[in-house]
Amino acid sequence: MIVAITGASKGLGKAFAAQFAAAGHTLLLCARNRVSLEATAKALQQQFSSATIHTLEADMSNKQEVLAFAAWCLRMGVPDVLINNAGQFIPGSVWNEEEGLLEAMIETNLYSAYHLTRALLPNMMERESGHIFNICSIASLQAYANGGSYSISKFAMLGFSKNLREEMKPYNIKVTSVMPGAAYTDSWSGSGVDPERIMEADDVAKMVYAASLLSPQACVEDIVLRPQLGDL
Repeated sequence: MIVAITGASKGLGKAFAAQFAAAGHTLLLCARNRVSLEATAKALQQQFSSATIHTLEADMSNKQEVLAFAAWCLRMGVPDVLINNAGQFIPGSVWNEEEGLLEAMIETNLYSAYHLTRALLPNMMERESGHIFNICSIASLQAYANGGSYSISKFAMLGFSKNLREEMKPYNIKVTSVMPGAAYTDSWSGSGVDPERIMEADDVAKMVYAASLLSPQACVEDIVLRPQLGDL
């Protein structure tokens, strides 16, 4: 399979890449930080020699760079799996967060997936196959203190995903909304949170990979994962 993953240099994106690389698939990876992205690709290639890994530096909050990544992907081949993972969390409350934060969260957490998906869909629809995973969040389901514009953007991402699911049914293209709770990544280091209190990034990646393996007749519409002891 050809698997396109955004925000793939670390965290959940890196975990998704590792799962598909382990199975020998062709990966098309992007991230904002070229050095980190290339280091991730090199490590994965050394660990999983049967995989084919290509990388492109791209800021997914920038529409032109999103479209450039899409065009680059299509030159490699039409993706069988698209994982819209790129995103950013900046805490705040609606009433006092920094001016412009909503626009920034929407551009990174929603528009990135919207524009990339729209650019790739015509080829996927013509082929009548494919699987799109939209990485939403527990914050897509439940508002929480200090969630602010991040939570708003993730509610919107889930809405986008649900609409897309209905639209793509006639084209045999699956759409899965992924809503993970806290999973330990670099962003949690130094937070003081016990890594064993929250999930591993691999937990989320394993569920996404498993969903990608189902027969054409089956689609996991929603994946909701939380730490065993519940949300923090």
